[in-house]
Amino acid sequence: MKKILVAYFSASGVTARTANEMAKALKADLYEICPAEAYTDADLNWMDKNSRSTLEMNDSSCRPAIAQPVKDMEQYDTILIGFPIWWYVEPRIVDTFLESYDFSGKTLIPFATSGGSGIGKAEKSLKEHCPNAVWKKGQLLNGTGVAEWAKRMIEA
Repeated sequence: MKKILVAYFSASGVTARTANEMAKALKADLYEICPAEAYTDADLNWMDKNSRSTLEMNDSSCRPAIAQPVKDMEQYDTILIGFPIWWYVEPRIVDTFLESYDFSGKTLIPFATSGGSGIGKAEKSLKEHCPNAVWKKGQLLNGTGVAEWAKRMIEA
């Protein structure tokens, strides 16, 4: 039987709710991608060009540290990776996560939450970080149909 992990980064709790619903529906393990240094409200103020999130997103080489690694990543065959869309792509901490493990041959399925941006540019970026993974088409999930979509993706 395949072992499934739902890994996610959530700045405001929206992606966390989606990831929790997904993990429950799939009976999957759940892992939160937590920054070593938590984001404050000021850090997340995208209108401030000097806020932490803005500075990170303007530097494509930025890799914020993650607080704790996944235990025994080797045991997972399929990893669903969730995040909010920031500046049309995944937050840099998701890049840190992707570059921290060897996902060669593993199935990766992205999902995102967003107030207005699509997931297309993020999917392209994610694949560049892990070209040896088996990528499935991602989905923007904003509250409805989460469990059904996740089950379809695992069965496909």
